[in-house]
Amino acid sequence: MRAAMSFRIILIAIFCFQMILNMTRPIVTLYGAELGASTLEIGYLTAAYALIPLFLSIYAGRIADKVGDRLPVLSGFIGVGTGMTIPALIDSLWALYLSQIIVGISHVLIVLSLQNLLGNAAPPHKRDYYFSMFSTAVSVGAVAGPVAGGYMAEHISYPSVFAASLVLCIIAFILAWRLQASGKTTAPAEATLLSSLGLLKIPQLRKAMISSALALYSRDIFVAYFPLYAQGMDISASSIGWILTLQGLMMVVVRFFLTKLTNAFGRDYVLMASIFVAGICFLLLPIWDHILVLAVLSACMGAGLGCSQPLSMTTTYNASPNSRTGEVLGLRLTVNRASQIVAPLFFGLIGSSAGLLSVFILSGVFLVGGTWVIKPSKRPNVEEAL
Repeated sequence: MRAAMSFRIILIAIFCFQMILNMTRPIVTLYGAELGASTLEIGYLTAAYALIPLFLSIYAGRIADKVGDRLPVLSGFIGVGTGMTIPALIDSLWALYLSQIIVGISHVLIVLSLQNLLGNAAPPHKRDYYFSMFSTAVSVGAVAGPVAGGYMAEHISYPSVFAASLVLCIIAFILAWRLQASGKTTAPAEATLLSSLGLLKIPQLRKAMISSALALYSRDIFVAYFPLYAQGMDISASSIGWILTLQGLMMVVVRFFLTKLTNAFGRDYVLMASIFVAGICFLLLPIWDHILVLAVLSACMGAGLGCSQPLSMTTTYNASPNSRTGEVLGLRLTVNRASQIVAPLFFGLIGSSAGLLSVFILSGVFLVGGTWVIKPSKRPNVEEAL
């Protein structure tokens, strides 16, 4: 009964957190542009979210392994609340920078600890189901967040989006207070940064992290730069929110078929195909400017990205040494954050010098090329898979 209650609390907490992220991150781009930020500065603003977590994630995972998950989750929601309060009260570009830095650090504490808590509590035979539901809750937040934020920004104001997010943060904090701490005390004493990076020698772990980083950075680039692209075509903020919401909706829908897909084609082939589909959508995006075509491309991209994250999450946990699951999940976040720092800065520089459309074209080339890195070593036995 206690495990079932914790499971429900985890799902509601991650849903609230994802609502907060998906309500505010597209608005950060539009708000920053209104405050005078250039295309390159938008890249800086997007990268600020991931800067400190790049160095924090592995150590945060070790802490979760040793002291439990409840305190990091509560601390994370306090940080998110602070990060929402600043731009809600202060109308300036530096407030957005500070907000994104604080929320980025809090993201590590919340997501890593909730994932570790979930993996520790789940029976091995139910772990795929637990992580699938976790990913579904994340996607539902991605569906509801952009449209809610878009409507509030269009009909009220940009600061109102951050104020509403603060209310969600308070609700999540109250629920997370009821979580039971569950930490491991057997993490190896010799664990160092080099030993953590050495875990990437595990082939399945390496492929899972690369695919996760590719999917996450492409989603971030789309969320950061598509609003600017669409705004340049006189598409309203609420319509932009609906297009982003449609992508999130497809990320939810495809996960209902994920088990059948992996059984039929194999986990590695589904991972590779998901990255390939996202890359093709990026390449096709600059060809059309009709809102319906853009919505279809956004939806197809969501179908591809919806497969990658839950598969990489389960593979990462299953391939981890038993006493180092939090550390490995932290390593996964470090790889993700590295992609979230390098990609916005790189594409911000490209966009400012070669134009906004070049961001989508080059990103598509990288994603399609990335499928070569994560391709399966051999074709699966279809009969065995079925």
